[in-house]
Amino acid sequence: MTLEEKLAQIVGFWEKGDGEVVAPLQGEFTREQTLDEAMQHGLGHLTRVYGTRPVDAAERATWLWNLQRRLVRGTRLGIPALVHEECLTGLSAWRAATFPTPLAWGASFDPDLVEQMGEAIGGSMRTLGIHQGLAPVLDVIRDPRWGRVDECIAEDPYVVGTIGTSYVRGLQSTGVHATLKHFVGYSGSQSGRNFAPVHAGPREVEDVLLVPFEMALLDGGARSVMSSYNEIDGVPVAADPRLLTGVLRDRWGFDGPVVADYFGVAFLHLLHEVAGDLGEAAGLALAAGVDIELPTGDAYLAPLAEAVRTGRVDEALVDRAVLRALRQKDELGLLDATFDDEPPTTVDLDSPVHRGLAAQLAEESVVLLSNDGTLPLGHAGRVAVIGPNADRAEALFGCYSFLNHVLAHHPEAEVGFESPTVRQALAAELPTAEIVTAVGCAVDDDDRSGFGEAVRAAASAEVAVLVVGDHAGLFGRGTVGEGCDRDDLELPGVQRELVEAVLDSGTPVVLVLLTGRPYAIDWALDRCAAVVQAFFPGEEGGTAVAGVLSGRVNPSGHLPVSMPRSAGAQPFTYLHPQLGGNGDVTNLRSTPALPFGHGLSYTTFAHTDLEVDAQVPTDGHIGASVRVTNTGDRPGADVVQLYAHDVVGSVTRPVAQLVGYRRVHLEAGESAVLTFSVPTTRLAFSDRDLVRVVEPGAVELWVGPSCAERETEARITLTGPVHQVGVDSPRWTTVSVTG
Repeated sequence: MTLEEKLAQIVGFWEKGDGEVVAPLQGEFTREQTLDEAMQHGLGHLTRVYGTRPVDAAERATWLWNLQRRLVRGTRLGIPALVHEECLTGLSAWRAATFPTPLAWGASFDPDLVEQMGEAIGGSMRTLGIHQGLAPVLDVIRDPRWGRVDECIAEDPYVVGTIGTSYVRGLQSTGVHATLKHFVGYSGSQSGRNFAPVHAGPREVEDVLLVPFEMALLDGGARSVMSSYNEIDGVPVAADPRLLTGVLRDRWGFDGPVVADYFGVAFLHLLHEVAGDLGEAAGLALAAGVDIELPTGDAYLAPLAEAVRTGRVDEALVDRAVLRALRQKDELGLLDATFDDEPPTTVDLDSPVHRGLAAQLAEESVVLLSNDGTLPLGHAGRVAVIGPNADRAEALFGCYSFLNHVLAHHPEAEVGFESPTVRQALAAELPTAEIVTAVGCAVDDDDRSGFGEAVRAAASAEVAVLVVGDHAGLFGRGTVGEGCDRDDLELPGVQRELVEAVLDSGTPVVLVLLTGRPYAIDWALDRCAAVVQAFFPGEEGGTAVAGVLSGRVNPSGHLPVSMPRSAGAQPFTYLHPQLGGNGDVTNLRSTPALPFGHGLSYTTFAHTDLEVDAQVPTDGHIGASVRVTNTGDRPGADVVQLYAHDVVGSVTRPVAQLVGYRRVHLEAGESAVLTFSVPTTRLAFSDRDLVRVVEPGAVELWVGPSCAERETEARITLTGPVHQVGVDSPRWTTVSVTG
């Protein structure tokens, strides 16, 4: 291969279009190629063929097949391009099914369902000739002020790891490669600001931030990794060989390609200022282990070619990256592909199977935060449905949904699929009820002129359903999303004032939150008749929320992230040591308004008879069993949560740590016994020498409705020497259910 042919295989090509700002600082890059120029020596990646603007999928597939044939027949090497797309909430393409956002996956605590969703998404992608999906996001939530919280799964690394790995398995079962992002530390940014420096110490990186990636790679077999934009302790990840080579390859044995987050190589020069020009940036990234520059070849084409020819960059680094890129194409069958077959002529990207999975995941992810008995609404005669998100379909979708990510730039295009709003769905759920509506205010401005109408509507009704929350967008065009960070955690705009005005009407208020992050709503928990949280629940989300309100759906979601009490207490995680909580040493409270794992139901569950092994070797498995009983009068699903606390450690340990969980459905009055087999490595941590170990000593175990309540508890002793944990150590807790 010539140098030009090599470089062509490690870059992408993106027809970005004009005015469609869907990546950070994309307008700063003025060097453009035509498609013919980009294909002259072959092409590594085609960037977002379907996901950049609204295009008919079948027509675009015909275009894609013809382009691939040109690469096969018209270039010297005859290698097709690898096509990648975003697929965070479903395939990011026009008219494609849009599932709940990852924070809702976490709220479902249902890895099996997430795996089925991943398989459905992968099937759509494979049909359209897409080879790689840029998902899942495995960033562990550290600060809810950060705009990209809705893309994340949970604040607990084990939940992120199990659910994220399940998504990987589902997607890759169809022959599409998953891309883990953002490796690593992106969510730990200073002050919750996008792109801000990360000040995490090496122990936090090892014991929290790396854990989900390790699981998805070693247990899920993920075939691609995306480097993150951030720096950690002054070193940009995209230029850090300790992470991209030392951890990924030398420790974990990963042999797939590392792709740059969009423009991330150029940012080494433009933003991080650790490179004097784009050629030097390319050399740093290649040496660290970034194999493929996305979305285009800003640094890995002409600047890198010049750096190689002048001896500033060793061509062996290029060869290493090219071999990894070609190995991936070989795995995908691209090196032998001819594209002599015909592309699909009819494509259903929102089939009944897609919608069924979207509906089930939305229903399982809705969290009932509080309820004084007002819910379910049942036979309400007159219901006021109020608020900026009550009748706005966009409120159901996250930042990386096609609707908010792309269609926001194309108001002339129809959405392309049905997505009933909460108002529409509630009217269908309660056909005999009289529904009165009022907007009250917008999501994020200071116009209070609609308050009077909203209060009058509430006063005229038996109950007011007040739907508030977020609008997902990009780079300041939303209240949440990439580049949409917050200084505070109050509801955006004047929404709190609207809620308080409606509460003053005297009508019972059911507050529904359609958001991409948790907000500080402790005041609402005290005053509202009920509070329902839905994290951007997708195309079937309005119907799911309405089903919970009517009682057709028994809520079963649980919080995958703490509900904060204030912005001033951030960053906060339930995985804090003793001094990270409340106490007499400070006058300020740290504990959240509602804890991780909290979630109510229209039935009740009791957890009893926790039995555990008395002693377990440090390199063994903890056996634990607990009985869960549906003590109410209707069927329901419970998420049984097993927590642990290492009583004494050589470094400080969390006051609570989730070591296993299982979603279980029980009929009224039914009991089941859940038996957990917990590898002691679930209690591992980096010791004072930064070696991951399991130490002997006492461990408290408990089961409860959240991390904060010990409903039934027991104590064990880990015995034997300090056990050093390696990559071959088990990472997953297994759970069996018997009647």
